[in-house]
Amino acid sequence: MTIKNREKFMKGVYKRYRKALKEEMGYEIKLGKNVSLKGRDQKKFLRMRSLGAGYREEDLEKVFFGENAFTPVPKQQRADEKGYVKPEPKVDMLLDIQAMIAKGKGPGYERWAKVHNIKQMAQTLLFLEEHGLRDYDELSEKAKVASERFGEITEKQKALEERLVEIAALKKHIINYSKTKDTYAEYRKSGYSKKFFEEHREAITFCKAAKEAFSKIEGKLPKIKELNQEYSEVLQEKKKTYAEYRQAKQDMKDIQMAKYNVDLFLKFEEQKEQAEKQKTTEQIR
Repeated sequence: MTIKNREKFMKGVYKRYRKALKEEMGYEIKLGKNVSLKGRDQKKFLRMRSLGAGYREEDLEKVFFGENAFTPVPKQQRADEKGYVKPEPKVDMLLDIQAMIAKGKGPGYERWAKVHNIKQMAQTLLFLEEHGLRDYDELSEKAKVASERFGEITEKQKALEERLVEIAALKKHIINYSKTKDTYAEYRKSGYSKKFFEEHREAITFCKAAKEAFSKIEGKLPKIKELNQEYSEVLQEKKKTYAEYRQAKQDMKDIQMAKYNVDLFLKFEEQKEQAEKQKTTEQIR
């Protein structure tokens, strides 16, 4: 058979299979330089050649001519040979949900709408569209990252707040010590007299508290001016971080709400499918 006749024969074969692929399996077939197929959930045509040995045009020709049996190379073996396998086309979560909603119009959909806020679901679909989130795994990962980001900023905020409290307390101890150190010196000279203590209880207590705080500081005791400078810098950082904190909190809230709504909807769809299968099984019995 000449090359021209083989091509004509192959076109005839693909033409006969095109109807079966479309009607029975939901595939569209496109003939060109390479044979391509597209399933219901695919946005683009997939070249058969890209699937590897066993799916190429020359392989299929031999099958149709009866020269070979259809024995495509297993996916794992193709991966071992090439070192890389093109990832499977991902299901478009957004289009999938929209299709479910459109398909589900009726009593079941009305029951779902009563349980869940349909307006909120519409907002979720808009959120997914605006942020280009069309894959469930990606949505889950983004929700996890947003939660972790919020946690990190929250910890940073707490650390800054704690430092401001520490600086303020240290400043107070330094000021109290400067006011009470002479009184405490007299107290020591008195041999720690109980009478002297009772007469100067507040001053002695403040001085002892200051000395205890100073004992926990490593190195030289900072000056009030230095503490004022640090306090100002930490306060500015806290204000800056708070803006990030609010944004991270909102981002986390938005994406977690979207995931929550998607999970509720998909769970409802799964329950509905199981109920329909059970109903069909019972009818067959």
